[in-house]
Amino acid sequence: MRLTSSSFQDGAVIPGEYAFCIPNDRGHVCLGSNHNPHLRWVDIPTGTQSFALICHDPDVPSKPDDVNQEGKTVPASLPRIDFFHWVMVDIPKTITEIPAGRYSSEVVPRGKPGPGTHHGAQHGINDYTAWFSGDAEMKGNYFGYDGPCPPWNDSIWHHYIFTIYALDTPSLGLGSTFDGKTALAALQRHILGSAQITGRYTLNPAVK
Repeated sequence: MRLTSSSFQDGAVIPGEYAFCIPNDRGHVCLGSNHNPHLRWVDIPTGTQSFALICHDPDVPSKPDDVNQEGKTVPASLPRIDFFHWVMVDIPKTITEIPAGRYSSEVVPRGKPGPGTHHGAQHGINDYTAWFSGDAEMKGNYFGYDGPCPPWNDSIWHHYIFTIYALDTPSLGLGSTFDGKTALAALQRHILGSAQITGRYTLNPAVK
């Protein structure tokens, strides 16, 4: 399989159009357009019955102590963990391309609805659900795509890995609310093939 995007090249910087937050001189950041990027996949394995799409950032600080704190920097040496930005399963086998902005065209406080989405596919909740759980104005279930918003004081680039999986089943049967870890565990025994594309993003001008 091969996964490509007209929104960014593999290994290149993701444009701010596809980010949850963009740099801003006042307050470091502001909300971005939050469009989902264009994706297209080819060379589909024989027997494919559906696709699953996962986007995750493996560079998220494992401790929040210094995150977005004035006068501090998140050190590169800090252990990192995964943060899921997009979880979509049960994508019909006839769908091999996602237009930019089709599944997300703005930041939606409290999250976009789900799990049902276009063509009968199912969205899982992304990790902004947990991130905003203590914020009275933003908390909710964040279904579908929400783009990059790494700490503005992080000392490293964050990498956003988009992976498409070709599966041997038309549905994973995950129910109404599931997350990235649940989806990944469920699809493991059904994988016929997969492909990835990775973009980079930072909100720290010192990293650039």
